[in-house]
Amino acid sequence: MTHSHHGHSHHHDTPKSFNRAFAVSVCLNFAFTLIQITYAFSANSMSLMADAMHNLGDVLGLALAWGANWLLTLPARKRYSYGFKRTTILAAIINALLLVATSALITYESIYKLLHLTQIDEKIVIVVAFVGILVNGGTALLFRKGAHDDLNIKGAFLHLVGDAIISFGVVVGGVLIYFSGKMWIDPLIGLLIVATILWGTWGLLRDSVNLILDAIPHYIDHHGVNKFLRMIPGVTAIHDLHIWGLSTKETALTVHLVLPERILSDEDYKQINQTLQDEFKISHATIQVEKGSEDHPCGQSGLC
Repeated sequence: MTHSHHGHSHHHDTPKSFNRAFAVSVCLNFAFTLIQITYAFSANSMSLMADAMHNLGDVLGLALAWGANWLLTLPARKRYSYGFKRTTILAAIINALLLVATSALITYESIYKLLHLTQIDEKIVIVVAFVGILVNGGTALLFRKGAHDDLNIKGAFLHLVGDAIISFGVVVGGVLIYFSGKMWIDPLIGLLIVATILWGTWGLLRDSVNLILDAIPHYIDHHGVNKFLRMIPGVTAIHDLHIWGLSTKETALTVHLVLPERILSDEDYKQINQTLQDEFKISHATIQVEKGSEDHPCGQSGLC
């Protein structure tokens, strides 16, 4: 006879608490990006344009993350028994791909500018990029609290911090051009910004693709989980252990435990679920218990 038990615990930051942070960031950054693009054209600056494009990529990314964050709060439906949590992973992937696409564009333009140097208005570049530091730095602080627990919020936080650092680089470039008169500094900074974007995007892309493929999330100690389950009193074997991400912040586990001699009580299940939550950050555990009899072997026991 098999016995299944399901455990939940829900004591984490509510996604709702970041809705205001997202609203403020998206509106402020979008408005600032439009201003930046306008001034990049009038100043004829590639570094300012690269900064603006990076900002635009991040505004789109923030909007996607905001949407995904809102979908996390929706209840499960009949056909969507997990709700819409997976969309947070899709948002992270689309966000990363967007940044790769804008990078290709800026690379092409910067190389063109390096080969055909033109005059730029460095005073505009310095002032606009300095405002960028304030806008990005200020909005990044809104996400600092949630950046530890959620890949989606972390993505938003890192993008904004990255934007502030890049704007600082553009200010430095503008100052250098102002004092040296060397115009090639501008497209070179454009290329450096692209390198920064790609370096930052790689980790996000890798983590989110792993989550889509149901890989064990990188922060989960699966050896530890395996060992913990085998140490449960009375367990002689475990099989069919699966651990995967339900969203960018929730992890699920299913496992078959072979207990020939004893039966787990509700108290035991509560303990097991509590340990999985506290020590391994696994909030959804489904445990199937078997006697391990020879007459009725588990059809999935070879799949561990």
